[in-house]
Amino acid sequence: LIIYRRTIPARKAIYSSFPESLNPKIVEFLRERGIDQLYCHQAQMYELAREGKNVVITTSTASGKTLSFLLPVIQEILEHPTARAIFIYPTKALASDQYRVLAPVLEYFGEGRISAGVYDGDTMPEERSRVRKSANIILTNPEMLNAAFLPNHSKYGFDFIFANLNYIVIDELHSYRGAFGGHLANIFRRMKRICGYYHSDPQFLCSSATIANPVELAEKICGITPGLIERDGSPAPEKVYKILQPQEIKGANDKVYGRYSASSVAKELIPELVKKGEQFLVFTRSRRAVEVILKESRDRLEDAGFFGKKGQTDKISGYRGGYTPLERREIERKMMAGELTGLICTNALELGIDIGKLDCTVLVGYPGTRASFWQQTGRAGRNGKGCVNYLILENLPFDQYVAV
Repeated sequence: LIIYRRTIPARKAIYSSFPESLNPKIVEFLRERGIDQLYCHQAQMYELAREGKNVVITTSTASGKTLSFLLPVIQEILEHPTARAIFIYPTKALASDQYRVLAPVLEYFGEGRISAGVYDGDTMPEERSRVRKSANIILTNPEMLNAAFLPNHSKYGFDFIFANLNYIVIDELHSYRGAFGGHLANIFRRMKRICGYYHSDPQFLCSSATIANPVELAEKICGITPGLIERDGSPAPEKVYKILQPQEIKGANDKVYGRYSASSVAKELIPELVKKGEQFLVFTRSRRAVEVILKESRDRLEDAGFFGKKGQTDKISGYRGGYTPLERREIERKMMAGELTGLICTNALELGIDIGKLDCTVLVGYPGTRASFWQQTGRAGRNGKGCVNYLILENLPFDQYVAV
């Protein structure tokens, strides 16, 4: 039962010309990639970063935030080959995904001019040595900063990194809240003391989902006062949002005993999406829910009379913590290649991992915060076509408050 429907109209792009100070080689690279102009927020972030300011950007998902902070970093590296930048991501999966985004840059400029590498728990010892020695851009996570970078700042080449550190890029800043945010704030206090010891003063470039207080959050976590970029210059297709209320369970004399669960509605909706051939993500609240919804959806797809054809069960897969890195990469590859139609996942895919062009998202229960809601529904519509986002309400007080 659809109790609410809202359509957000399409939005046109707002462009800016390339900044005059932008290196001609970078302009040449962008033109080869089919980028003849920058979005206004990308040009604004480049200008503020080149002025030496700390910046936090809060434009929507798929708005080109990665390129926004890559431009000043690449410019600095081309001008000063010893320059270093540390890109911090909340998860290993997101760091690996962003390294794939960097691949065209590294290939174009060559290993001799710009080098990058992922430094986390999955990185092999030989690769760690290479990253410490020669990588201009190091992609890592807060735990690795705390366990490897800071305790060993005077050894293994970390001293050179800290002495030449120009930029600290923090992606998905909104995910650092509560105890995790307090932990990261202490890490940065310690990191800034170490940078001071090596006479470096890195700039902070942060990106966040649309939240009410991004500047305050950046101040508390990073200990800086950043400039704010919130004007979004990227285009967006028409987006439709639908809130679904599961039906009531009635007994004799129409006595109501509650409502069907959100997962039972999801298992009915998923086969319909597979039938339509739409690519989708289904976000659940727990790993257990991933497996339950995946099994029940596959059971329905396996039904001999369903759609009048078989062979649909391999079109959907699960994605959650607990899978090995190789399993996760293979699932991501299949989704991007179109071998999979949909994934049932936890919020592991909320944080911007690129898994192809999606037509639809399904949220099984309200995710708890507005930031998470916009991040999850923002996974769809990246191909420029319209998309549909479903929120299936659980029979819980907060979800029913949303319904009211």
